[in-house]
Amino acid sequence: MTETLTMMLVVSLIVSFTILGIFLWGAKGGQFDDTKKMDGLLFDSEDDLNDAIEKEKRGAKKKSD
Repeated sequence: MTETLTMMLVVSLIVSFTILGIFLWGAKGGQFDDTKKMDGLLFDSEDDLNDAIEKEKRGAKKKSD
């Protein structure tokens, strides 16, 4: 029983540190940097916003029917 718990602990620590290492590698390499994602949202025109509202209303109406 003790051997099984020890093996499970070792394997879980190896997997955890591997995942942490991959995450840190990606973060350091800029994998999660997304500077262009919000550009379009900040500068929408009124027409674009009105179109989005109308589309949302049509979707809500279809769900209610």
